[in-house]
Amino acid sequence: MRWRPVAYTALGLVSVLVLGTTGYAWTQVSRLSSGLATADVIEPGAQLPGSTPDVPIPEQNILLVGVDSRTDAQGNPLPQNVLDQLHAGDQSDGGDTTDTMIVVHIPEGGGEATAISIPRDSYVQLAGTYGKHKINSAYSYGRHQEYDELTQQGVTGAARERRADQAGARTAIQTVEQFTGLRINHYAAVNLVGFYSLSLAVGGVPVCLKEPVHDSYSGADFPAGQQTLSGAQALAFVRQRHGLPNGDLDRIARQQAFLASAAKVVLGAGTLANPVKLENLIEAVQQAVLIDQGWDILTFAQQMRSLSSDGLTFATIPVQSLSLQTPSDGDAVKVDPVQVRSFIANLLGESVPASSSSPPTSVAAQAAESSAPQTTETSLVPSADSTDLSGCVN
Repeated sequence: MRWRPVAYTALGLVSVLVLGTTGYAWTQVSRLSSGLATADVIEPGAQLPGSTPDVPIPEQNILLVGVDSRTDAQGNPLPQNVLDQLHAGDQSDGGDTTDTMIVVHIPEGGGEATAISIPRDSYVQLAGTYGKHKINSAYSYGRHQEYDELTQQGVTGAARERRADQAGARTAIQTVEQFTGLRINHYAAVNLVGFYSLSLAVGGVPVCLKEPVHDSYSGADFPAGQQTLSGAQALAFVRQRHGLPNGDLDRIARQQAFLASAAKVVLGAGTLANPVKLENLIEAVQQAVLIDQGWDILTFAQQMRSLSSDGLTFATIPVQSLSLQTPSDGDAVKVDPVQVRSFIANLLGESVPASSSSPPTSVAAQAAESSAPQTTETSLVPSADSTDLSGCVN
């Protein structure tokens, strides 16, 4: 069975888009889109012109982030009992960093989509005047500055959280743009509770481990073999990085594998044909997913039906070192922006900019191999060191 490429993008976005591919659930897309949280985060120059379902979808880049936030998509604080289940500390923990960053490139008129993962610890120049830091902190720097300014203005509560989140998203988007050379046209964020509630709504997501794991930091405690995870277990699976040979790079491969498996679950008749699961899915997406306010999800979902079903390419940007010592950020991942732009241009079949004078080290080559950037067929699942669903099926 082949799946539409956009169904991979993120569990929350999967739910939005897959609903648009079936006549049965089409009326639900309109209700869902009207209830999604939105934010003004895309610059006017990057906004796509208005279109209709009959017009082929234009070339675009969608930034998907997993935000380590202790609030929901509406800016309301998560209950402590939920945080306890997620091994997420309390409202003072987290720092509102983007622990997952994926740019999904959709070619003009359809074809194969490409999802490009960026390691959260990549050491880059942040947008604005924040200097050079790990890329996952771009959101945090922008958010904290806005939060402090709003506090001085007397703004409090959910309104302050939403506006601070919006500023953080803008900083993250601008940082990704200057690092990758890609213009970001759309934005979607899933918060901590997102994986928790969405995985529960679909009845769990099958994964497979080659070896048993135990990680007290993320709460990951799983035996080897195939298993179905939901709720706190699902979040622990995609968050674990301690105890994995390549740390965040292996975590990226886990996230890719999880999203691929989740797409298959959502596309299954057991979800779309079950009114209870469908209702739970819609409610979970509305609670957990935030998108840019200019994104017409209803039209986008209709346009997705014109895309090729040849699959999706998962890729991870090249890195030069996994243990770069930084002045204030501790260990980070060393990356070369010129090399990254060249890699992306080659991946997308575009003109290649000048190459960097510093080639990847053998560590980077090993890490790139482990994260399986050449996985292209939808019948396969990207694999990490201890995660390989395809290795557990006949």
